Amino acid sequence: MSANTPYDKVMLARAKGRATAAEYISRIFTDFIELHGDRHFADDTAIVGGVAYLGDMPVTVISMEKGRDTKAKIYRNFGAPNPEGYNKALRLMRQAEKFSRPVVCFVDTAGAFCGLGAEERGQGRAIAQNLAEMITLKTPIVSVFIGEGGSGGALALACADEVWMMENAIYSVISPEGCASILWKDSKKVRAAAQSLRLTAQDMKKLQVAEKVIPEKGTFDACCRTMAKDLRAAFTARMALPKDELVRQRYERFRKYGAQIVPEDF
Repeated sequence: MSANTPYDKVMLARAKGRATAAEYISRIFTDFIELHGDRHFADDTAIVGGVAYLGDMPVTVISMEKGRDTKAKIYRNFGAPNPEGYNKALRLMRQAEKFSRPVVCFVDTAGAFCGLGAEERGQGRAIAQNLAEMITLKTPIVSVFIGEGGSGGALALACADEVWMMENAIYSVISPEGCASILWKDSKKVRAAAQSLRLTAQDMKKLQVAEKVIPEKGTFDACCRTMAKDLRAAFTARMALPKDELVRQRYERFRKYGAQIVPEDF
């Protein structure tokens, strides 16, 4: 399928058979050990996190996992995290800070789970706490969007030093379907909604929300080898910074959002 329009990119980001976080982890890192639980309520299977090696560099890896087949998708709640998933992610980030390990986040979710239980257990609070603490975390963070990046559910793992996006990944405050139903009351307007949302990786790069767009050409293994090399270089550079300077640069990254936008962009 060629991606000629933003909505084509949406469909590619959601495509059956698209690589999930587990496949990136298995090819980029070695000795991955998954860690479980948020120490409060439960272990959310939509968030997979643990420690691993990037070459000879110890890192913390946190990912949103959708699953491949129907059974796995149900087990992973279709990649829609509950509050305990975000709590687990934050626990692992704090641990990474304590032991001076850089953090890699793989983002792939249509959004945080919106069930009654999730709301009762503080979904909004969990996301907000991640944002507040990630912005001052004194260890490097790179977030890689490998598929869908939906709303605050994605942002909760993307308050990073750098955001990288696969060529056909997306990042948006709302799905095109949701936007079309709210603004036009017409589900047939999804293509217009996708165009208006500026949700493609290329749009995110132009708007300085993402630092890198990763081409989806060649083999998946070759892509992962390149990503591993780039992650290692990015972390090596940022680990050399004083911790206060690392936090300052991350803060300034978010403060400049929108500064370069002019009306004709929209």
